[in-house]
Amino acid sequence: MKLSKIILACSIAFTAAGCTTIATKTNVLSDQRIKSETAGVLGYAPNDLTILDRRTEGVNTYVRLRAKDKKEFNCTINGGNLLSMGVTNPPMCGNKGRPIRTGPFQ
Repeated sequence: MKLSKIILACSIAFTAAGCTTIATKTNVLSDQRIKSETAGVLGYAPNDLTILDRRTEGVNTYVRLRAKDKKEFNCTINGGNLLSMGVTNPPMCGNKGRPIRTGPFQ
């Protein structure tokens, strides 16, 4: 009985680790798509934003942006990979140095 629970727990952990790897390696978010999606949330035109840094971990893409008015933002975009069939949730953004909000940016 105990052994079967351990095996089940290990199977779940390995499956989750595999899904994370697949999500990271199949990310299809281009820089243009990131700017387009974050611009709508931040209230800027996509061409007014510059991507300073981006990284993908699992199903999330973390991006640091600078607007033409020199304001900087950190955003998290969930999705955009094979596991989500390329679909994303609306970006969650915050001003540089502030926590990222879980709702629309205002």
